[in-house]
Amino acid sequence: MDFDLAFAWEIVPRVLEGVGNTIMVAILSFIGATLLGFFWEMLRRSHPLVRPVIQFIVDAIRCTPSIAQIYFLFFVLPYYGITLPALCVGVFGISFYYSGYISEVFKAGIDAIPKGQSEATLSLGLSWLDTVVFVVAPQMLRNIAAPLGSYSISILKTTPLLSVIAVPEMLGSAFDVASETYRYAEPMVVVGILFAVLALIAAFLVSAFERRLGLFDTAVR
Repeated sequence: MDFDLAFAWEIVPRVLEGVGNTIMVAILSFIGATLLGFFWEMLRRSHPLVRPVIQFIVDAIRCTPSIAQIYFLFFVLPYYGITLPALCVGVFGISFYYSGYISEVFKAGIDAIPKGQSEATLSLGLSWLDTVVFVVAPQMLRNIAAPLGSYSISILKTTPLLSVIAVPEMLGSAFDVASETYRYAEPMVVVGILFAVLALIAAFLVSAFERRLGLFDTAVR
């Protein structure tokens, strides 16, 4: 069966029906992964006895396939009386999976800040909260901006996994077209191109944010 360019163009609106959910899931998952990753890292730094436990949890998250975690949340939890909407499962599943990686980003970003700066601010009478907000956080943000941006694009590219639990995102829309027409080449090519466009837009926004941080650094100097 030859590739039909006219048919591919015709189904673009159908595939785009899932773009809103794709973008929403990507944004919510990135926010959730960032918050949860920061939570893991703060727990890991809270007490020497807590550190190995959190490290084990983070390693377990990163060593388990994301699709296995999503399947567990969607198909196993209902056996224990916990049933969540597919969209919630998808957002939490992606957030949980990437939180393990982003916690390591926060770890590296904080470790890159000289400890003497925190000690100096405390000796000057600044509270712990002021030290974190005005000294640690701005420098940490510059350290983690690039890797966080990369993970935001990775999260976007992970959203097609949610088609397996019937979340109406773009790949799910493409599969709907394919199942109705028995043509798979055109829907898959269309959804691939659309994801590439979204990823390029995300990469441009990340680069712009990184340049903005660089301009801010220059202005301060």
